[in-house]
Amino acid sequence: MIEEQQTDLHALVESFFRDRFSTDNVLITEAVQRMLRAGGKRIRPRFTLLGAQICGSDVEPHLPLAAYMELIHVATLIHDDVVDEAQTRRGVNATAVDFGNRISVLAGDYLFAWIFRNVTKRYPHPIPMILAQTLADITDGEVLQLRSLGDLETTMDAYRETVGKKTAALFASSAEVGAIMGGGEPPAVATVRRFAHHYGVAFQMLDDLLDVTATQADLGKPVANDLREHKMTFPLLIALERGGRSLRGEVEGYFADGAQPRGAQRVIEAMRACGAFEAAREAIAAEVQRALDCLAPLAETPAKASFTTLAKALTVHR
Repeated sequence: MIEEQQTDLHALVESFFRDRFSTDNVLITEAVQRMLRAGGKRIRPRFTLLGAQICGSDVEPHLPLAAYMELIHVATLIHDDVVDEAQTRRGVNATAVDFGNRISVLAGDYLFAWIFRNVTKRYPHPIPMILAQTLADITDGEVLQLRSLGDLETTMDAYRETVGKKTAALFASSAEVGAIMGGGEPPAVATVRRFAHHYGVAFQMLDDLLDVTATQADLGKPVANDLREHKMTFPLLIALERGGRSLRGEVEGYFADGAQPRGAQRVIEAMRACGAFEAAREAIAAEVQRALDCLAPLAETPAKASFTTLAKALTVHR
């Protein structure tokens, strides 16, 4: 029943994008539709719908708002691929590869403006303010990540701040706006937001881990992409804490050598050997438990069960 509900919400979002999404710019609409057709789990819009549902509302009236939350995510991905000079996304060419950097940047900018025009026109306070703050947080998080590239002195506190803004903020606001528009009382709205924040942190931790443990087919992009870009990811920070001078020297050498492919595997094996991957999995499970603990005060409903299932799914990757 829970799995069926999740599938239904995903299908509703996909149907909305297929049948009802368009902008006033044909080229930008095609660039965005192309990204949407490449797939995605659509977790953020599902969080909006589940946030409304857990507060007692039907989901259908909130489909546009859920779609806007996913489109914010899509716009950030388009910009990210320009910044990172990425070649693929979700198994297809990155937008910048087919449309060029200029069109990609403008497409992301246009999409943000289009979203905020519609949100401001259709939704009451504080929805537009929440989305504005979320976009500011995402941008701030991206800048923090860029400033930490290759910095082996990066702390776990700094990592959590970056992830809290870059990734968790959009999950948190997606659930929050759904709960608000679903008629939730302030305590319930705050509870749903806290759950989604912890989920978002665990989600990024897992994404970091999969970068060095999954296959390209699973990721839809090259393996060890984050490592090549000198990003201070969660398992790498754990490895630097546990691996001592030898591992630190390996990483320093890899970065200094221009992140050559032959060095990536040595770093990955050193991370594995010091137990960083298993420690990362344990930390992800602990973060998921923090998320689940947030849901404890809420009544047992199908929406709560769906939130629980989505959170627990982050702990099954080995």
